[in-house]
Amino acid sequence: MAKTWYPVIDDSICSKCGACITKCTHGVYDAQKAPVPDVANGNACIDHCHGCGNLCPTGALRYFGEDTGWIPPRGQSLHQESACSCGGSKAVSKTLLIEYLYLDLQTCERCVGTEDVLQEVITVLTPALELAGYSVKYKKIEMSTREIAKKYRFLSSPTIRVNGHDICATMAENNCGCCGEISGTQVDCRVFKYNGETFEIPPKEMLAERILAAVSSKKRRVYLSGNYTFPENLKKFYDGKESKTGCGCGGENCCG
Repeated sequence: MAKTWYPVIDDSICSKCGACITKCTHGVYDAQKAPVPDVANGNACIDHCHGCGNLCPTGALRYFGEDTGWIPPRGQSLHQESACSCGGSKAVSKTLLIEYLYLDLQTCERCVGTEDVLQEVITVLTPALELAGYSVKYKKIEMSTREIAKKYRFLSSPTIRVNGHDICATMAENNCGCCGEISGTQVDCRVFKYNGETFEIPPKEMLAERILAAVSSKKRRVYLSGNYTFPENLKKFYDGKESKTGCGCGGENCCG
């Protein structure tokens, strides 16, 4: 398999439609297993070709080595006929996806306060970003269960990502009383370091600066690369939450 570039399938959302296999003419996928996508020959993949990913209807396909900010268009690319960048024109994505990953927006003052500030900053920045040709999308994702947290490679609450990049280059935490009450145990949540100070709710200027920096950055933050280990701190939170509710579903309408 190629060391720097090859497709990676998210089996949890892949619909097994076979569009990627049909599109690829380089023998990357095992045709014998169609329509189930199996990357049999990653060495044959063309560097920075997003052809199959541009056609994936569920956004299940990403690429190892991706550093351009490309976001899966979920089969809605306007360049489907020439989507393969190994020939013809190259589809360029200018979507700016801002994701807010959190543990609780009901009682946690840290999560609620950070979301309020983030929403205000997005509202202010969006007109300028759209003028520059970006389509700004904002997505809030509750880490309601440990399975969801693992899927998103979640490390600490709250987390803000721009096109998959954590806006914080380092991570620091302190005790969060609100999340401690939810789980019945001591839980540490993220704090934000900016200009030599530490904030439980990040300043607006910090978020604006980091979001704009992420737009032009081609460097992947360390939290989304390499091996992922589920943090012991989060394990304590979910264990405690499940013990209090009496079940492990952890959803809004928890059966406990």
